[in-house]
Amino acid sequence: MRAMMQRDAASAMLGMTVELDEPGEAVVSMTVRDDMLNGFAITHGGLVFTLADTAFAIACNEDERVTVAGGADITFLKSTTSGQRLTARASRRVVSGRNGIYDVTVTDESGDVVAEVRGRSLTTNRSHPG
Repeated sequence: MRAMMQRDAASAMLGMTVELDEPGEAVVSMTVRDDMLNGFAITHGGLVFTLADTAFAIACNEDERVTVAGGADITFLKSTTSGQRLTARASRRVVSGRNGIYDVTVTDESGDVVAEVRGRSLTTNRSHPG
């Protein structure tokens, strides 16, 4: 596992598992727990986004420079609840200079699309810590 993910306490706390870590591609999954539900007993949208954002971060950090999100848009398509397994698949669409565009699809265990995310990356001049 990459050092970036070894230091990612938030993803670890949420029980995320990195299934694929390739330049420009990533797959991350997580099982929804009771403490991840909102007041309507469905998965909190912020946690669906967090899963997608983690896959996005892995996919866009392709070299020694730190790449961060410059922005992202999410469309929620299906609700989920406790016990379901969500998987986020991120892929690079294009990189031009310091800017990139990545698409992330979040699915449930049956393959139904839960959310679509379009992330915009910005590569900095900083090196990864440690």
